[in-house]
Amino acid sequence: MTESPKAEIGVTGLAVMGSNLARNFARNGFVTAVHNRSYAKTQALLEEHGGDGTFVGSESAADFVASLATPRKIIIMVKAGGPTDAVIDELAELLEPGDILVDGGNAKFSDTIRREAAMREKGIHFVGCGISGGEEGALLGPSIMPGGSKQSYESLGPILEKISAHVDGAPCCTHIGTDGAGHFVKMVHNGIEYADMQLIAEAYDLLRRGAGLSPAQIADIFAEWNKGELDSFLIEITAQVLAQVDATTGGPFVDIVKDVAGMKGTGTWTVQTALDLGVPVSGIAEAVFARGLSSQGEQRAAAQQVGLPGPQEQWPIEDLDVFVATVRVALYASKIVAYAQGLDEIQAGAKEYGWDIDLGAVARIWRGGCIIRAVFLNRITEAYDTTAEKPLSLLFAPYFTEAIGGAQGPWRDVVAGAARYGIPTPGFSSALAYYDGLRAERLPAALIQGQRDFFGAHTYQRTDKEGTYHVLWSGDRSEVQS
Repeated sequence: MTESPKAEIGVTGLAVMGSNLARNFARNGFVTAVHNRSYAKTQALLEEHGGDGTFVGSESAADFVASLATPRKIIIMVKAGGPTDAVIDELAELLEPGDILVDGGNAKFSDTIRREAAMREKGIHFVGCGISGGEEGALLGPSIMPGGSKQSYESLGPILEKISAHVDGAPCCTHIGTDGAGHFVKMVHNGIEYADMQLIAEAYDLLRRGAGLSPAQIADIFAEWNKGELDSFLIEITAQVLAQVDATTGGPFVDIVKDVAGMKGTGTWTVQTALDLGVPVSGIAEAVFARGLSSQGEQRAAAQQVGLPGPQEQWPIEDLDVFVATVRVALYASKIVAYAQGLDEIQAGAKEYGWDIDLGAVARIWRGGCIIRAVFLNRITEAYDTTAEKPLSLLFAPYFTEAIGGAQGPWRDVVAGAARYGIPTPGFSSALAYYDGLRAERLPAALIQGQRDFFGAHTYQRTDKEGTYHVLWSGDRSEVQS
């Protein structure tokens, strides 16, 4: 009797993402061990997709671990939080020093830092790995963002790189940094995704309510935009969603979908973490808040009943082609700001947690496989790869400085018009406000600091000399050095 070959990689957790990832490994020639808490899912995978390659199915965790060649490499694809901890604890008892455990779910990076430290004490390499691309990406080639030790990547990296998406022959996978770096970058990726989707939705709303265009007409516009600098996965699928006709009503699909946007937490984590780091990611925050507002059903219904007043006049569109072009330019400028803010957060996180993260490499692996893949990521890669001194902000890279400079008129026209005619554009507006704040020679924060010193003796610094000062506001109002 011939003994089954030892598996090169294992996947436990065979819901759609885990199943597709396992199939991807097998399709790329890797002997793949598969396991699920419910053995029925393992059997279903083997029966339906056994022809994709060589699988080794196991009913128990012990048999699953025993089926793997050493050092064992196991990818966990289960629900984040407690379920992930339970699987880690179970497998850790069966593994040996030098083995590699990979969490491929959307875990919070702080959980990954904790888990990596605990596994390190046992001699096990723990890798928090961001995987983007959804179900299709998992099967055909995702963007992969692994953290963990360099030693673990030496063993794991070649396998992940082979199954990842490839752009211009380069894999969309690279070692991000130690412990939680991979999940941190995936978290910010998702935050940028939130902002990008919100901006696209605002552009749609402007064309629909501002110009009175139908979803089908707007679908054609987005399809055309996808041929230029806005070429991206999200623009592409937006055109397809808007072109979809509902089979039941015969009307636009988008009109039968409740206007309530869900979220699973990564956008919220991005904003919470940015607050902790003191990094302004206003575009991502507004996208999260916009989804929150969409879910305030009771308040929104009450607003309709009360009849909250707004502007009565309609947007006077004199030239439709000019208006469409104006919205396109404003969308591109706002999109640049969203990516710039996300990259700022990655830089701040790297500094705080001691990670050596290459932003050019991050942009490079986002070019394919992931949800925010876009042509202009080539420009972001260039911005961080071609200069010895990296720009303090993406906005300071020459290409983006010029692009956003050329967008000034249309961008401001869109934001001003939306405010005047009552179309909410929190993403466009916050992006422009951030840009103007960044370029301002002096901000009103001086007044805020004066107020803080008045009511809380929080002190302030002067522009003309060193030191920290306080005014005796309740006394003779003289200044004293703190």
